[in-house]
Amino acid sequence: MVEAAATAEQQAHPLLRVEDLNIHLPSDGGLLKAVSGVSFQISKGKTLGIVGESGCGKSITGKTLLGIQPKHAVTSGSIHLDNVDIAKLKRNGKEIRAIRGSKIAMIFQEPMTAFSPLYTIGNQIMESILLHRTKNKQEAKLMAIDILRRVGISNPEKRFTQYPHEFSGGMMQRAMIAMALSCEPEVLIADEPTTALDVTIQAQVLELMKQLQQEFGMAIIFITHDLGIVAEMCDEVAVMYLGKVVEQAPVREIFHNPKHPYTRGLLRSIPMIGSRKERLDSIEGTVPIPINRPPMCGFYERCKVRIAGVCDKQEVPEVQLTEDHSVRCFLHGGQDEGGEQS
Repeated sequence: MVEAAATAEQQAHPLLRVEDLNIHLPSDGGLLKAVSGVSFQISKGKTLGIVGESGCGKSITGKTLLGIQPKHAVTSGSIHLDNVDIAKLKRNGKEIRAIRGSKIAMIFQEPMTAFSPLYTIGNQIMESILLHRTKNKQEAKLMAIDILRRVGISNPEKRFTQYPHEFSGGMMQRAMIAMALSCEPEVLIADEPTTALDVTIQAQVLELMKQLQQEFGMAIIFITHDLGIVAEMCDEVAVMYLGKVVEQAPVREIFHNPKHPYTRGLLRSIPMIGSRKERLDSIEGTVPIPINRPPMCGFYERCKVRIAGVCDKQEVPEVQLTEDHSVRCFLHGGQDEGGEQS
């Protein structure tokens, strides 16, 4: 009973709340709508998975939460953290710099390019600690060595003095996690943190993230295209396609009761133990470029159950199927009067 009450309170007062986020990028060909009307929220100690193919807007959404989206990007909507709307803060202002790395941190997609080759690993981890936690360099050094030890790097005192090129891929990934966690953030954004790792190291990194989440009580936004990782790591899932969240629900609901044709296509493409299929199912075609597109379902050209005259004639509204399951698909309602109903 107490646990249920605590969960209800967390849902009523989420740690991070994103509402109607739009990110548009002016280009020579027109206005590229990288993200359109994205909304989600996450509570303390929970993990939200954001999944979808490359080009769906996952990474730029994560970067915008930190205020590090491209300088020419035009953004609108709100990003509330501790009753502060981050979206309204100046990208290089004092307020957002106090939040960036301290309250919200990010594990970037490619750790090999996230570290400067000119400075030691320890020096780069210390920089964030000196900015947000202490001004004492000796104390900051001890904190940096401690977090390197906690993420599983052996002989952290020696590794502290080494340069990025002296680290293996798996060690670089752990160092990237150490840097992100050095200031004990409230929200951790993990952008494809295991993509370049072999299966054994990937499992170790995922287990490490679980342990550190329990230790720090932080919320995690896990950006990935791997639904196997989503099943293992996440509490809720937001499926993105062409800059929009097309389905959002608890992880068990997504796997056992998917509603959007795109979500079903992603699930059918996962290898299954014991399956006798010679080939995995695939979603034909590619994600279209979101420039000068008419009002229609973004998945229309690739959808096998599309409704001609409906899906290609208007924007798809969000339909709330249950309290915690929403979908953008005309197969589940949302048509204007006179539209066809499946």
